[in-house]
Amino acid sequence: MQGELREVAAPFLQDLYAATGDTVHLAVREEGRALYVERLSGRASVPVVGQVGGRLPLHTTGVGKVLLAHAPSDVVRQVLGSLTRETRHSVVQPGRMARELSEVRRRGYARTVEEMTLGACSVAVPVREVDGTVAAAVGVVVPSTRRDLVRLVPALQVAAHGITRRLGQFH
Repeated sequence: MQGELREVAAPFLQDLYAATGDTVHLAVREEGRALYVERLSGRASVPVVGQVGGRLPLHTTGVGKVLLAHAPSDVVRQVLGSLTRETRHSVVQPGRMARELSEVRRRGYARTVEEMTLGACSVAVPVREVDGTVAAAVGVVVPSTRRDLVRLVPALQVAAHGITRRLGQFH
């Protein structure tokens, strides 16, 4: 599935990268972590710890929060019971994270502000299967000096919808 997902997503991620110049990530949930299946690095981007094949905590990354917000309840309980502090901005209170995940589901995107890496912010949206289940998340990482994350959401949603449409053609 990951190889197919990468292949299907590639042109949409390239377009997103070309439009923003920022680091673009595609991730899936694997064993309570965000598994990065693709990454395009921005020209003037901040150092990013997520690498293809790497796994990062769900609760500290934009793509991870999207995946966690749409995960089965047993996965959510497990993650909320073991929140780690990656930076001083990481959300480690289970109640606060649960409220944030509810907000992610309501508004359709996740944001982070220096929760995984100081100096970096992210925004991400879900990539859905044709049946509506969340298959992956696509996100953009920008320097924390930029506060225009929400303006990136429409471009992310266009990419996510394109990936969903193409995935539907293969199933």
